Amino acid sequence: MRRDKRRKLIDKGMRWVLRLSIGTAAVVLLLIVGIITWRGIPGLSWEMISQPPEGSFYLGGGGVLNAILGSLLLATGATALASLIAVPVVLYIHTYAGRSRLANWLRLALDVMWGIPSIVYGAFGFSLMIMVGMRASLLAGIVTVAFVALPILARTFDEVLILVPKELRESTLALGTTRFEMLGMLLKQTLPGLLTAVLLAFGRAIGDGAAPMFTAGYTDRIPTGLTQPVATLPLAIFFQLSAPFKEVQTRAYASALILTAIILLISFLAQYTSRRLGRNVIR
Repeated sequence: MRRDKRRKLIDKGMRWVLRLSIGTAAVVLLLIVGIITWRGIPGLSWEMISQPPEGSFYLGGGGVLNAILGSLLLATGATALASLIAVPVVLYIHTYAGRSRLANWLRLALDVMWGIPSIVYGAFGFSLMIMVGMRASLLAGIVTVAFVALPILARTFDEVLILVPKELRESTLALGTTRFEMLGMLLKQTLPGLLTAVLLAFGRAIGDGAAPMFTAGYTDRIPTGLTQPVATLPLAIFFQLSAPFKEVQTRAYASALILTAIILLISFLAQYTSRRLGRNVIR
């Protein structure tokens, strides 16, 4: 009786601990979104979203269309480049490497890359730019931010592939298919998880500010080419918030609200695609 009572008390206590953790996380998220919304709404307008900067950007003229388009182009290019590297690597781990030392070393390398601060990637990209004689540009930013997004995309996709039933792989091979042909089955089976990984990597790429600071540069102009410098929303927020003028600081919170809305939209889209496309997944 005492043992049963003790187990029930422990179970009830752990439930409250978990509920408290979930509540704390929810409160923190609501505080962040609430404060950004409260401080950003006064400076938000259609002109700010639809127009590039006019006159002196640091005095609050014009809008941040250049930063919005620059962030979308930079994040899209970086996510696409990261996908071209991460997806084949992860498929190789699960199709050919298996539980070998090579697979373990690849996972360790990805974990280390995930833990490296983005400012270190920025310094690395800046060093590469000096070596090849490249100036700050959209292309340099895409290459550098791709290194930031790559481990997130790869490790997320790796965890999705781990969930594929072992029996499904064995039955596929038993039908006479080669390991290369099995890649098609794995991609169809993990498509919802892969799209979620891509969207998570995109959200990380669009919100990064340190790596583009060294490699993408900044400009008041709308991006027109890969070799031109490009503005991003995180850097726009940084520069605006550093200004001594209250009006410009209000615009910084409005820019932060735009960036937060984009990231929240990406998160909801990731959840939606995962549920919608996951209906036919074999578990």
